[in-house]
Amino acid sequence: MSVPPFALRPPAPRTTGPEGPVTVAPGVTWIGALDPGLRSFDVILKTSNGTTYNSYLVRGSEGVAVIDTVKAEFTGAFFKRFEESASYDEIRYIVLNHLEPDHTGAVPELVRRAPQAEILLSPRGLPMLRALLGAEFDNAKVRPVTTGHSADLGDRKLDFINTPYVHWPDTQCTWLADARVLFTCDLFGSHFCDGRLFEDQVDDFRLAFDNYFDRIMRPFRSFVTSALDKIEPLDFAVLAPAHGPILRSAPRDWLARTRLLATPRRKADSAEKVLLIFYVSAYGSTAQLAQAIHDGAEEEPGVRVSLFDLEGSDISPFLDLIEEADGIALGTPTINGDAVRTVWDMLARLVDIETKGKLGAAFGSYGWSGEAVRLVEARLQGLKMRLPEPGLRVKLHPSPEELEEGRAFGRRLAQQLTGTAAPREIDFAELAAR
Repeated sequence: MSVPPFALRPPAPRTTGPEGPVTVAPGVTWIGALDPGLRSFDVILKTSNGTTYNSYLVRGSEGVAVIDTVKAEFTGAFFKRFEESASYDEIRYIVLNHLEPDHTGAVPELVRRAPQAEILLSPRGLPMLRALLGAEFDNAKVRPVTTGHSADLGDRKLDFINTPYVHWPDTQCTWLADARVLFTCDLFGSHFCDGRLFEDQVDDFRLAFDNYFDRIMRPFRSFVTSALDKIEPLDFAVLAPAHGPILRSAPRDWLARTRLLATPRRKADSAEKVLLIFYVSAYGSTAQLAQAIHDGAEEEPGVRVSLFDLEGSDISPFLDLIEEADGIALGTPTINGDAVRTVWDMLARLVDIETKGKLGAAFGSYGWSGEAVRLVEARLQGLKMRLPEPGLRVKLHPSPEELEEGRAFGRRLAQQLTGTAAPREIDFAELAAR
């Protein structure tokens, strides 16, 4: 007898959770909210299991601290759990590890209910807090904190660790040494909703953990590595992120997993430089130019060159290659005054990886106006790539002389990577004409 297909599916994560607060460690309570219905986070990340907005309450002998809050739509659940854990006049500190709306939706109302509370945040968060609170900012008690600063709760204290660009400029972590709990903001997070809350009780969420890093943290992985270096010496027993399961059974395994995700497979200081050439060609002209650039670049010792036709290709597998490469050149024809959609799709995906400082170049064939190359160059500059060579444009089919210029273009790109390029005088008239 065959088994119905649905019987083979694993059970879905538990999307309902405890009605009240949940103990994380002695004197540390989860007072966050569950959002099992979320399917798209900040437009950039899809999630089939929703997410959690993890807010925490820390109790000391001289009051309590609230660490982060929840998205605005879930303030009712947040205040209900808070009120079961403490009273508003007990709040001594409101700690904002990050000011993105999914962390601060309840902050304006919380400040109104607890006007005596001191708001602690990184200095870079001040403009965002001012925008969040509006006119009430001037009456609020606000103290910027950074690495080396602490907040006293009587018999225990909170220490702050500045971790900028993980993944916003204002991000910080908060360390509660006596309970060995590190509140990590978005670091070690995942968009995965399971009401059992702890990673040793929830369903397998490794895919969600890795996907969260790939879409949220990957563009900032050098900053992630720096943050991990600051965190690793701490004797933590619990990693308490702002989203997803709380990590308590083997927290150092999750740190190691994150370090692996943040480590390039190819060392940036490798002796061999890598140049990737991508193109789309309508009638073969841009393809011919791409091949000429490839052949010219290959003549330069110490450069590994690869050529890819983007037509019909899935862009995602190329992202790892681009992130590890030293330079890329993009070729596109001009159609209706623009670059082709496939090239724009690739350029859109480059925001998911680190591109700052990489060599970039554009080339292509055109029939009438030829705007595509300039448009691609502008986008590469917007991605903070360096463009030492003006883009190469050829009208219609490249002549033998133009193919030779393509080879020379490729050689110059390769020499820019190896540091052997000859100094060039900039022709400002030429730049203006472009």
